[in-house]
Amino acid sequence: MSRVICAGHLNWDVTLRVDALPDPDGEVAVDSRRCGGGGSAANVANGLADLEVDSSLLGSVGDDEHGRTARSELADNGVDVSHVVTSEELETSTKYIVVEPSGEVMVLGCPGANEAFSADDLPDAALDGADHLHMTSQRPETATRLAERAAEHGVPVSFDPGRRIDDRGYGPAITSVDYLFLNDREAALALDAFDLTEQTLVLKHGPEGAEIRDGERREAHPGYPIDVVDTTGAGDAFAAGFLAARVEGAGDQRALAVANACGALASKAPGARTSLTWDDVRAFLGE
Repeated sequence: MSRVICAGHLNWDVTLRVDALPDPDGEVAVDSRRCGGGGSAANVANGLADLEVDSSLLGSVGDDEHGRTARSELADNGVDVSHVVTSEELETSTKYIVVEPSGEVMVLGCPGANEAFSADDLPDAALDGADHLHMTSQRPETATRLAERAAEHGVPVSFDPGRRIDDRGYGPAITSVDYLFLNDREAALALDAFDLTEQTLVLKHGPEGAEIRDGERREAHPGYPIDVVDTTGAGDAFAAGFLAARVEGAGDQRALAVANACGALASKAPGARTSLTWDDVRAFLGE
């Protein structure tokens, strides 16, 4: 099996479903509440494990029950968590995810331990055996150094910087990687701010599908019409599908089809993580 290292956040997620977001000074009832491990890097690693790709996680949690449970959930699903750092000083980061009926989300984050790891916490031996490094939101200096170390080992790198792309100083990391995952808002910011001529862009257009831009070359896939339940983690599922297809040798169109299928499957179910098996993906694709 191919090996992908995922580096970034491992959180504890509290997902709240509501009929509508409240007005200022208002209140709404919570229809349902779910708790479990989350964080973009952890979600991608978990999705890769579902898709039979040997995956490991570089991240950090606090020395508390939420951190132990989040690690245990990943390990039970086959993710290598030996590179997850435990902070003695900080608590496991908690994200409160509010989901309205349309499936759109609002995220409230509590500071914690999810950026307590450093690039040096990943040993050279792990990079020597890797086929790919996938990074998500983390400290800019950590992302830059990880990209540099991966290049030294000949390991291709992808980066999904997330919603804070415009305020974290990610420029050196963004221009150091091979693949850049962006949604429409993030792409508008990145294309205006950075020289991305050396990067392969994997652009997520939500219900309009996705495309790959590599220099002048374009490859697009229209996506799939679905009834959206919850978009939490859909981008992470998309990344897992794309990487799983790519490390197994799939071309652009196949990788986009699998990625869009995984994103759609995640959007059809509540919570940040949806079981992504090849049987489910192939059934969704009508294969």
